[in-house]
Amino acid sequence: PEENGHQNKRLKSDADEEDIEDQNKKSPKRKIVLLMAYSGKGYHGMQRNVGSSQFKTIEDDLVSALVQSGCIPENHGEDMKKMSFQRCARTDKGVSAAGQIVSLKVRLIDDILEKINNHLPSHIRILGLKRVTGGFNSKNKCDARTYSYMLPTFAFAHKDHDVQEELYRLDRETLGRVNKLLACYRGTHNFHNFTSQKGPRDPSAKRYIMEMYCGEPFVRENMEFAVIKVKGQSFMMHQIRKMIGLVIAIVKGYAAESIMERSWGEEKVDVPKAPGLGLVLEKVHFEKYNRRFGNDGLHEPLEWTEEEEKIAVFKEQYIYPTIINTEREEKSMANWLNTLPIHDFNSSAVEMQTNNKNSK
Repeated sequence: PEENGHQNKRLKSDADEEDIEDQNKKSPKRKIVLLMAYSGKGYHGMQRNVGSSQFKTIEDDLVSALVQSGCIPENHGEDMKKMSFQRCARTDKGVSAAGQIVSLKVRLIDDILEKINNHLPSHIRILGLKRVTGGFNSKNKCDARTYSYMLPTFAFAHKDHDVQEELYRLDRETLGRVNKLLACYRGTHNFHNFTSQKGPRDPSAKRYIMEMYCGEPFVRENMEFAVIKVKGQSFMMHQIRKMIGLVIAIVKGYAAESIMERSWGEEKVDVPKAPGLGLVLEKVHFEKYNRRFGNDGLHEPLEWTEEEEKIAVFKEQYIYPTIINTEREEKSMANWLNTLPIHDFNSSAVEMQTNNKNSK
């Protein structure tokens, strides 16, 4: 065996395996959460689609960085269940995040954050890490999620008598009306009209919204913007964009205010979906987990006050400029606003009455 080299080869591979085992003993696997920020432009959302390489997602880049940095074994990259991976929120195509949380089991190697970030593009950053309980699941343990939506204020210009483009400035009265409408979403409503493929009697279409408001406008590069904040227990696909789209349609004068009440009823209502560009996952909340484990002496509360400055810098560097520049170059909001007259905001009620008469 020694002559043909088999024995030597086996000894070498045994030695390699021992080295890896030693490394693994030094850095055992632990359940952690990572605080992530990313600019979602050019990505097909957060969630990985294994076997569909043409649609690049944030998780594709993240898993690749975890493997390359040595936090997870290579075979775990193909099957994320092996590392108990769970993202807190599935952000849609083009949507960014300033405070996304993922939970997973990793080897706690030295300088772990630096090593992961070295293998990530600059528009995706891991800003923090905390140890969590073994059974922690970032999606199930999350009590609430806060999103923001940054939009040019000309979205609220009345279709008949206001300047429609960049010269528009939001007045106090219109901002007050926007906030009055956004406040109507507070509480529990049936949002079946604000997503796809959910019927009016599907219990999962009922969602609880804690707060929703539009902040003071500000000017960037001669264009005025405002940021809408919404905090809710959980959101369905496209729900926030449709909530904002409907308010814009009302303020611009395309739809009556009564459409909001109607949209929570059983009939099908045509609700327009605002562009994905301005949507950002701001923060995820773990109040119950923090009360139970945050001060048990073993685990830290899942709060990120120390990372707030890093989050703010990332938003200024990567998220806001992307939204502003893309709006200027691609005019996503302006082009979408041109589609509002195509929507039929009245027909569904009339159709219902006609159908009822016919069925009688």
